[in-house]
Amino acid sequence: MLRRSRPTAALAAAAAIASVLVAPPAVATPEPEPAPDYCREQCHHILPPGQNGNATFAELVAHMLLGSRPAHSDDQLAEYDALVGGYSELTTTTIAEFFNDNSFGVRPDDVERSYQPREDVTIVRDRTAGIPHIYGTTRSGTTFGAGYATAEDKLFLMDAMRRAGRGEVTPFAGGAPANRELEQRFFATSPYTEQELQQQIDSVATRGERGRQALADAQSYVDGINAYIEQSHRGRYFPGEYVATGHVDPITNAGRIEPFELTDLVVLASLVGAQFGGGGGNEVQNAVARMALHERFGPERGEEVWKAFRAENDPEATSTIHDGRSFPYGVAPQDPEGVVLPDPGSVVAQQLVFDPTGSAAQPAAGTARPESRNPAPTTDDPVESLRGIFSDGLFPAGMGEPRGMSNALVVSGAHTESGHPVAVFGPQTGYFAPQLLTLQELQGPGISSKGASFAGLSFYTLLGRGQDYAWSATTASQDIIDTYAVELCEPGGGPATVDSNGYLFRGECLPMQLVERENAWQPNLGDGTPEGSYRLVSFRTAYGPVTHRATADGKPVAFALARSTFLHEVDSIIGFQEFNDPGAITSAADFQRAAHDINFTFNWFYADADDTAYFNSGANVVRRPAVDPSMPIAADPAYEWQGWNPADNTVDLAPFEQHPNSINQDYYTSWNNKQAPGTAGDRAEKNAVQRGDLLDARVRERIEAGGKFNRATLTQAMAEAGVTDLRVERVLPDLLRLIDREPVTDPRTAELVNRLRTWLADGGRRVEAKPGSRRYEHAEAIELLDAWWPRLVRGQFEPSLGAPAYRALTGMMQINESPSGWQNGDPDLHVGQGHQGSAFQFGWFGQVSKDIRAVLGEQVPGGFGEPLCGGGDATACRQVLLDTLRQAAETPVEQTYPGDADCEPGDQWCADALVHSKIGGIAQEKISWQNRPTYQQVVEFPAHRPR
Repeated sequence: MLRRSRPTAALAAAAAIASVLVAPPAVATPEPEPAPDYCREQCHHILPPGQNGNATFAELVAHMLLGSRPAHSDDQLAEYDALVGGYSELTTTTIAEFFNDNSFGVRPDDVERSYQPREDVTIVRDRTAGIPHIYGTTRSGTTFGAGYATAEDKLFLMDAMRRAGRGEVTPFAGGAPANRELEQRFFATSPYTEQELQQQIDSVATRGERGRQALADAQSYVDGINAYIEQSHRGRYFPGEYVATGHVDPITNAGRIEPFELTDLVVLASLVGAQFGGGGGNEVQNAVARMALHERFGPERGEEVWKAFRAENDPEATSTIHDGRSFPYGVAPQDPEGVVLPDPGSVVAQQLVFDPTGSAAQPAAGTARPESRNPAPTTDDPVESLRGIFSDGLFPAGMGEPRGMSNALVVSGAHTESGHPVAVFGPQTGYFAPQLLTLQELQGPGISSKGASFAGLSFYTLLGRGQDYAWSATTASQDIIDTYAVELCEPGGGPATVDSNGYLFRGECLPMQLVERENAWQPNLGDGTPEGSYRLVSFRTAYGPVTHRATADGKPVAFALARSTFLHEVDSIIGFQEFNDPGAITSAADFQRAAHDINFTFNWFYADADDTAYFNSGANVVRRPAVDPSMPIAADPAYEWQGWNPADNTVDLAPFEQHPNSINQDYYTSWNNKQAPGTAGDRAEKNAVQRGDLLDARVRERIEAGGKFNRATLTQAMAEAGVTDLRVERVLPDLLRLIDREPVTDPRTAELVNRLRTWLADGGRRVEAKPGSRRYEHAEAIELLDAWWPRLVRGQFEPSLGAPAYRALTGMMQINESPSGWQNGDPDLHVGQGHQGSAFQFGWFGQVSKDIRAVLGEQVPGGFGEPLCGGGDATACRQVLLDTLRQAAETPVEQTYPGDADCEPGDQWCADALVHSKIGGIAQEKISWQNRPTYQQVVEFPAHRPR
C-alpha cells in the first residue's frame, strides 16, 4: 500500500475535520431577465486580486501546505499586472485582455452557479470572475441578496474591519503590535459611544421617504449577512480565519460568529470616511512649522516662506476645473483673527493608552512576516499549520493612515473618435488580500447598477455604472476638519495645568467627556502575543476629541478636532441610493445633485452617451470670514462655524453652487490634485508639481494638437502616467537647466548627469527592461535618483531654513513618496505603508521646482521670493546639486532599498513591487509597480434611454 505524503495526509485530516466545508450546492433557478444595458459591451472593469476573499478552514490549510488558493481569489491579478507591459500596444479590441466585461447580466455559457438564498432574490455567479449578479423581485430581496453575497465573499474582512472601526481589534484577533496600532488610530479618529452610533441610524429615518427606504435597505442587507453567518457556521463552510483567531473550534464547531447590527454599518462608514473622505486636521503641525519659520526669518520673511511651502492656493497648480471659474473655499483671510499659536516646545500629543498590563506594557517587538507568501508550516497537523499566521497582526502596519488616492480621466464627446464621452477612472484604495472593495450587480425595484462597494456597505453600488451612465470618484480632501484651542480649567476650582480635564466652553468650565474601550487579549492559534490589556481613552470636548495639549501665551490649552461629518457618518446614504436609482439619474445635472447629498470629500465624475460632469462633494462648513482654517482657532463663539449646534454637530453648509462643479468641460482629470482655482488644499501637496500633472499633460496636449481619444488611447494615457516618475518628468528638467549653466568638468559627475538625462529622454518610466525580468530598464538611473532626492532636498533647503524649521516642515509634509515608501526626508527614513502602488502624491516636488526656477532668475508665481538654495546664489546652488548627486552615487544600494520581509536588501524591483497585504490567511504574488486605481472602469456609452 502506498503511503500518502505528509501534506496530502494533512489535507485529508483537514477535510475530515471540516466535514462539509464547502459552499452549499447550486439550486436550479429560473434565469432572471437582464436589465436594459446601453453600454453595448463597451464597459469594462478590473479589481485585483479577485472577487473571492473567503477561504474555508480546509482551503486555508491547503494554502498553507500546498500554496493553492480558493477559486476566484486571484483570477484578476495577472490581467491587471499585464497592462504595465502591454499598454503601448493596446487597442479597443484588446481591452478585454486587461479588463473584464462589465455588461449587465451573465451570458448563458458564463454561468457558474445560480441559487436563491431567499425566495425573492436570485444570485447568479459568473464563471469569469465569480461576481454575484443579484436579481430581486422585491427591493428587500435585492439588498438581502447583496448582504448574503458580500458575506459569502468577504465575511471575515467585514468582521475585522468593524472591530477596527470600533477600536476593538485586539480582543477579536490578538494583541500583536499592528493590531494595537490600528485600533488606536481609528478609535482616536471616531471615538463613538454605542448610543451615538444608534443615534446616527435613527437620524436616517427622519430624512423623508428616501431616508426611510435607506434604513429598510440597510436592515435587509444586514439580514442577508446574518443569514449567511448562521448557515455557514451550521454548515461548516465559514472562513477558516475564525479557527485561527479562536472563535470557532474546528473539531466540535463550538463557538460563535457574532451577527451584524445596523450600528456596524455606521462604524464601517466612519472608517471609510476617515481613510478616504476627510480633509484637514493638520493645524497643530502647520502652526509648529509656521512658528519655526517665523523664528528663523522673522515674521515678514518667515510668512513669505511659509505661504510658499503651504501652497494653499498655488496659481501654478493643475486644477480639475480649468474653464476660468473660481470656487473659493478654505482660503486664509488677509488678516485672520482668533489664531492660537502654541508656545514653542510646549506641544505634546494627547495620551490615548492607559493602564497597560502584560504584553501591552512591554516594548512592541512584533516579528514582520512576508505579505506575498506564507512561510511553510513546521508541522503537517491541519490546525497547527495555522499557528502564528497573524503573529505580526491581522492588519498590516500603517494601514490606518489616511489615504488620498484614485484617479480619473474623462473626455467629452467633442474630443473622441466616436463623438461619445470616454472615461477611464477608479478609486486607488490600496492593495489588500482580500480587497477592501467587492464587486456586484444589483437589479431590483428602484435599483439597477453594477460595480464596486466597500465590503460591509454594499447594499448600494458605490462606484460603477447604471443602465446608461457610469460614475467614479477620487479623494478630494478639502478642509472639513478644524482644530479649536480650548482653554483648560479645573471644574472643581483651582489653577489649571496642561493635564487638566476641564475646559472653558462659552464661559463655563465643563468636564471633558471620556469615551473608553477596555481591551484585553489572550494568545490564540494565529497570534501568540502574550496576554495583555489596556484602556483606550478619548478626551472629548464639545468641538471634538483632543489631539494635543500645550500652552499658548503661557496658558494651558487643549487642541480639539472639529469634523463636520462627526455624528453624520451615514448621511451620504441618500446620495448613493440615488446613484443606483435609474429613475433618479436621467442626466448629468441629476447626478451632480445626487453627489451633493454625499458629505464625504470626493471628486465625482460622470459619463453617459452625451454628457460628462464633475462635482466636488463634502460637508463644506461656512466659516466666519476672519478665520484661518489652516491654523488652530480660538474656542470662542465669534470663531465657531456658522449655525453650529454642538448637541448634534449640525452646521451651515456651503450651497450646491459654491462647490466646484462642471458639465461638459472639454476634459476632466484628477489624481487628488486641486479641484478648482480658489479651493484650498488641506495640506501642502496641491502645488506647482503634483502627480495630476502626469494625467493632465497627456490629455491636454493631445486635444490641443487636434487629436481624438478612444477607450484604448485614454487608457494608454492613464497607464503611461502610472509608470512615470513624477520627479523625472516635472522636476529633473529644472535641475538639469541649472546644472547645464556650465560644463560639468569631472568625468564621473558628467556620467551621472548623463545617466539621468538619458532616462528623462526615454520617458522617465519605472518599467522592466523585459516583462517578467524583474529588473528595471534604466535601473542605475532610477537608483541614482532614489538616492539623490532626499540628499538634494536637504542640501537645497536645510542650510537656509535651519535644522529646526526643516524638521518642522518635514513633519507637516514628507519630502517624498517613492513607490517603495523609502527615501523620505532622511535617506533611510520609511514613511507610510510600502508596496502600495500609490506614489508621488505627497512630497516637496513643487517646492523644489519653484526654488530652482527662482535661482535661475525666473519670476515664479507663488514662490519663495528670494531663493533658498545656495543662499540664492546660482553657482552655490549648482554646487549643492552636484555634491549631493555624487553623494547619492556613493550610497550602497542596500541603503537605498533596505529590504523587508518580502524583499532582499538591494532588490530595486521588489522594493517598488505591489504587494497585497493580507487581512486574512491567503497571500498573493508580488506584481510590478504601477501607480494606478485598484478598481478601474473603462467606459463609453454609445446610446442612452429615451428621454
